[in-house]
Amino acid sequence: MTSPDIDPADMTLPEVRAHLAPAIAANAAFDGWGDAARDMAADGAGVDRDVAALAFDGGAVAMIDAWFAHVDAHMARACPPDMLSAMKIRARITALVEARLDAMAQDREALRRALAVLALPQNLLRGAKLGWRSADAMWRAAGDTATDYNHYTKRAMLLGVYAATTTVFLDDDSEGQADTRAFLSRRIDDIMRIEKAKAGALKRTRHRPSLSRFVGRLRYPVV
Repeated sequence: MTSPDIDPADMTLPEVRAHLAPAIAANAAFDGWGDAARDMAADGAGVDRDVAALAFDGGAVAMIDAWFAHVDAHMARACPPDMLSAMKIRARITALVEARLDAMAQDREALRRALAVLALPQNLLRGAKLGWRSADAMWRAAGDTATDYNHYTKRAMLLGVYAATTTVFLDDDSEGQADTRAFLSRRIDDIMRIEKAKAGALKRTRHRPSLSRFVGRLRYPVV
């Protein structure tokens, strides 16, 4: 986010994107992710419309990208490292997902429209990248430092959980999104069971004969 003390005329293009993103999302619920939503946000913030158009020269997808980045930033502020460090991993992931959903709770229709835009054939790759970025941001905030295949499997599983939870969230009229939170809890339980099973499998196979290790020793004998 940008400081409220910055003169809009002095903002860089990244600052303009960050500053306008939440207002564009609020407008997109009624006007869609188009020029009208962007121009209204620019007028409200005192940003020149032409500058706003330049900042979002990628159109609707660029606006959605900026809003998702805004949601990432909200999540980071709502779940600072000192808070997460006192939690178990399951609670960390739950808190991070819920923080993202809380950030979008007032703009669910904008989110629905954003997902429809990203589902268009020409936007599928960009949508996948944005989803992966969100999953990666959550795991990194949770303290994950895996660099092997676990780096990818963890993010793929969380992305699936997040996508499914978002679908429930969009139509959840329960008090405090209780239905969404219950659904999320069940899905995270599934992830934890899978991770526990993977850890057990790796432990059981750690000392089994390995053809690759055997061949390696033939090629590079221990001296």
